[in-house]
This record gives sequence, structure tokens and C-alpha cells, in this order.
Amino acid sequence: MEHSRTRIIIDGAIAGLIGAVVVAVWFLIFDLIRGHALETPALLAATILHGSHSHEVHHGLALLALEYSLLHFGAFITFGIAGGLLLEACETESSLLFSLVIFFVAFEVFFIAVVLFLGPNVMVELTWWGIIVGNLLATAAMLSYFFWRHPILAFDLLGGWIAVAREGITAGLVGGIVVAIWFMGYDLASGTSFHTPAMLGAIVFGSAGVTDGTQATWPLVLGYSILHFSAFVAFGLALAVMLAASEWEPFMVLGALLLLAVFEVFFVGFVSLIDASALQALGWWKIVAGNILALIAMATYFIRSHRGLGVKLVERWAMLDHEGAEMGDPPPAPPEHEPTHPSHL
Repeated sequence: MEHSRTRIIIDGAIAGLIGAVVVAVWFLIFDLIRGHALETPALLAATILHGSHSHEVHHGLALLALEYSLLHFGAFITFGIAGGLLLEACETESSLLFSLVIFFVAFEVFFIAVVLFLGPNVMVELTWWGIIVGNLLATAAMLSYFFWRHPILAFDLLGGWIAVAREGITAGLVGGIVVAIWFMGYDLASGTSFHTPAMLGAIVFGSAGVTDGTQATWPLVLGYSILHFSAFVAFGLALAVMLAASEWEPFMVLGALLLLAVFEVFFVGFVSLIDASALQALGWWKIVAGNILALIAMATYFIRSHRGLGVKLVERWAMLDHEGAEMGDPPPAPPEHEPTHPSHL
């Protein structure tokens, strides 16, 4: 089925607009958490468009933010149109898929390269991982919209991976919701609503003075919730890919189990590295318990879709044992030849 070029361009522009809004909202939340609304776009506008220093940003903050927003939205709309046309081209020329991957990777690193080019003073003000998260969220939103508008194109490009992605995203959302409910129930029982996500948000975003008395504000809770669900969805996608590979090589299940174990300890170690005292006040066991509940829920969801993997793993193991036993058997002795008698000559 051929796609209208005009429709591709329009949907690409809308996808770019969606991506720009996602990044703008993310930067707004990020700045509100740090107590400086609109600082990120104003700093970028002052540095890129005017060559000003960071201490001059707070003069004309709204105007600077507006200037950068125009540049920001224009760049994203252009990127969305170019991405849409490249996606359409990949439908007929599969060799362009590698170019498509390079295109999106270049988009992810572009802003980091710009900030690095602007100098260390700007890099201190603009946290690099915040820019990466914003761009990843924008890319996910743009691709989701574009593939939703062009399901046939999505199927032609991705094929069976669409089902894998859907399974991974669903599993990640299940795990994220389970942990969120666990934290909410614990906080309500303690009489401090949203205390846990607020403290975790303050730790991750590097807010000053993180203590057990940190107030739960909507930017902190919303910002941490975005990171929380993004991390779980990424983890669910990784598990879904490994389990899909396990359908061909059952031993990949062991890799999935290892990934589960790594995920369980990663977040506690990461937060402890950032602020061990705040983690102690929060209660590391609460995070571990929430992650265990989430892993149980995600494993239950995956098991429903991969019931035969256990049997395949046992059969594969038995096959390897059988092959190993055959290799260990001594080679058969050569047949004995009867002595040659004169009568046989």
C-alpha cells in the first residue's frame, strides 16, 4: 500500500511538534525541581543566539525562553519531516534501515554535542543526562505517533518486533504500576502522601538539602514518575527481546534471569552512590521490596506468553547432554581382518 507523500510530511511535522512539546515539558519540570523555571531554554537561547554568559540569563528570562522555543520547535518539526520521509524510503529500500538508525542516534547526541561545544560553564547548568532523557522521551513519542498513524508501514519495517515491543512496554508498565502502588500504600499508611517518590526525585535530580522531611511537590513527584516508568519500560523491552530470542535459543532464558538479578540491585546501588545518607533515611528495604514485587508481577506476565520456554530449555539441555555423551564415547574399534590362507589365494 503506497502512502501519500503529503500525508507523510504532515504526520512527520505533527510528530516533530509532539517531540518538541515532550522535551519542553520535561525541561520545565526539570527547571521547576531545581527552583529556576524556564532556566534551561533561556540559558540555551542566551548562549546560542546571543553569546551571553550564564549569569546574564535571568535578565529577560521569558523573552529568551520564547526565542529558544521558536528555534526548538522549528528544529523538531524539520527533524520529524525528515524522519518520516526516511521511514517511508526504508519501506522500499531495506538497505536504508542502517541509515535510519544513524539518523536517530545522531539526533540523540546532537544536543549533547552542542552543550559540550558551548563550554563547561553551560554544561554545569544543563545536566547531560537530563538532555538525553528528554530526547529519548521525544523520540519514543514521535515514533509512537508516526507508527500509530501508519500501521502498515510500521509492520513492513518492524514485522514481528511490533508484538515484542508491545509485550515489553506492557510488562514495564505493569512493573512500574506495582512499585508505584507499593510506594503509595506505604506512604499513606505512614501519613505522608507521595513522600517516597518525592525523596527519590530529590536524590536523582540532585536537589539541595535532601532530608527525610523533604516536601512532596508536583514537579518532584511527576519528574521522578517519568523516570520511574521510563526505566521500567526500557527494562521490560530488554526482557521481551531476550525472551523472543529464547524461542530460538532457550539458553537465552538464563540471560533474562541474570538481567532480572541485575535490575534488582542496580537502582539501590545507583541511589546509594548519589546520596547514601538520604537512601538510609528513606529505607533501602522499601525499594528492594517494591522491586521484588514488580519483578514477580512482570515475570508472571511474561510466563503467560512464554509457557513453553521451560520445556524447550529442558529439551535443549538434554540435547547438549546427549551430544556430549556421544563425543565422550571411545571410537569404535576397527574390524578385525581374518588371516589370509593359501586356499584363498
